[in-house]
Amino acid sequence: MSTLIQSPTRILFFTGKGGVGKTSAACATAIGLADSGRRVLLVSTDPASNLDEVLGVDLAATPTQVPKVTGLSALNIDPEQAAHDYRERVVGPYRGVLPEVAIASMEEQLSGACTVEIAAFDEFSKLLGDEVATAEFDHVVFDTAPTGHTLRLLELPAAWTSFIDDNVGGTSCLGPLSGLNEQKALYAKSNEALRDAGRTTLVLVARPERSSLREAERTRVELAQLGVANVRLILNGVFEARDPSDATAVAMEARGRASLEALPAGLRQVPRVDVPLLPFGLVGIDALRKMGTPTESLREPAPVVATGNLPTEGIDALVDEFAKRGKGVVMTMGKGGVGKTTVAARVASELALRGFAVTLTTTDPAAHVEQAVRELSAGASGLRVARIDPELETRRYTDEVMATAGESLDAQGKALLEEDLRSPCTEEIAVFRAFAETVAQGEDRFVIIDTAPTGHTLLLLDAAESYHREVLKKPSGSPQAVQRLLPRLRDPAFTQVLLVTLPEATPIHEAMQLERDLARADIKPYAWIVNQSLTPLCVTDPVLRARRAQEARHLEELVGHAGRIVLEPWSIGFSPRPATGTSTGTAAVAL
Repeated sequence: MSTLIQSPTRILFFTGKGGVGKTSAACATAIGLADSGRRVLLVSTDPASNLDEVLGVDLAATPTQVPKVTGLSALNIDPEQAAHDYRERVVGPYRGVLPEVAIASMEEQLSGACTVEIAAFDEFSKLLGDEVATAEFDHVVFDTAPTGHTLRLLELPAAWTSFIDDNVGGTSCLGPLSGLNEQKALYAKSNEALRDAGRTTLVLVARPERSSLREAERTRVELAQLGVANVRLILNGVFEARDPSDATAVAMEARGRASLEALPAGLRQVPRVDVPLLPFGLVGIDALRKMGTPTESLREPAPVVATGNLPTEGIDALVDEFAKRGKGVVMTMGKGGVGKTTVAARVASELALRGFAVTLTTTDPAAHVEQAVRELSAGASGLRVARIDPELETRRYTDEVMATAGESLDAQGKALLEEDLRSPCTEEIAVFRAFAETVAQGEDRFVIIDTAPTGHTLLLLDAAESYHREVLKKPSGSPQAVQRLLPRLRDPAFTQVLLVTLPEATPIHEAMQLERDLARADIKPYAWIVNQSLTPLCVTDPVLRARRAQEARHLEELVGHAGRIVLEPWSIGFSPRPATGTSTGTAAVAL
């Protein structure tokens, strides 16, 4: 049995910065519990879930038995399917009763991002707060979306309960509140379950890297503010060099050791399990059973023979091309933890060092672009670092609505409008508007956007399409930035999308799916960036050799799929291009 979690409670949440191994840890724990004779339900709340690939089974929105693991079932909460079912529950009773035009109006009102959020939240609440819904299981294990999205999810039970309690007008952005009132007891039970240390454990998963540990500490503090006190820490990928002559291995161990020495004081008090960096990928039941069992002997895989078609181009070539345009938008996209923020900071810094006006910003509530760019941008006076702040944007949007739509209302009307704007959905609309305004700045400067992890970004793009349809119906009622958002994102001369991934199966396959989703929105990637690759380096450490051998197979698959690929070697950090414009290497370890 996996030793990741001792004395597990009935409900387990796994969360953390993207790419730290949340899914692997959640799966390994669920498998270990099932192997010990427990009945376990494993649930993904991530809109970009990869549970199917990791477990080797096609999952749906209802529990599916996982092959080779007696007692383990799994499901994905599908936001779009949940929204469809939610709309039908609300609208269905009125079909054949109300005129078709009224039915169409109701469906239109329930077609936005707010409905997607509340519908997915309803499914989450049933599994968390309704013990009858999961009565056949001894444990419910949640594999959550990256931290920012998860904190939003965990805040919603209290937010919606408060909104329903305080709302006296009976309406919301979701229409009549009668449906939400029916859920009030469930939301209260979900809120209670989250804070019950005897029922719920929240597991922070982190890497031995400063940014990951800072994120874990920030999450710990916010969880404490939410009343969640039963917290554990899994430190994943702890590396010890086995070959002191391997400079990359020595540098990797030193970086991890320095990060642990700087472990935030709050995290030092949290019960912790260290998991070593493994020489194989954690895909498939057999591999997952080995996570948390450090005595497993190292077995180096058979060498993989490359065809010689592996990419050699670096990020500098992309920056050269962007510089020729002189302005526009560059967006980094991909699975959490692949290095989107670092790549965005690198591109922004190098363009600023060449004298261009550049704005670097993020749509990821958990990103730290300021920290990523600090050491890269010395001497870059034209670089402006910004953030789409949900609280600030919500206040700004609320004030704007009250000053326009609320201007001619009487006191009662204004009170009802203010009430409606207190809905948690208002934040989604406000953030979307800010995103549209940010993209519009690309008309006269460079705007580099570090996006949130895949699932959250797709919801943002879905909202863009939804708003665009509305704009076509009544363009006069929307700001110009919103009207032109989707055309700007679709224009390859205005927006360049960089798909960032790692040389591993799951990040590459998720990026391929993201590429297909972008194609449906008529958006094409400009290039793929395979980040932190061992392939360009000479490594002799047995663990790193094993991981490098596996990379070749994944890179071969990508070469046969993608049009343009940039391969960036593993490094401790990036070095910006000097202001003279000459290229420099990016690896901190030169071999």
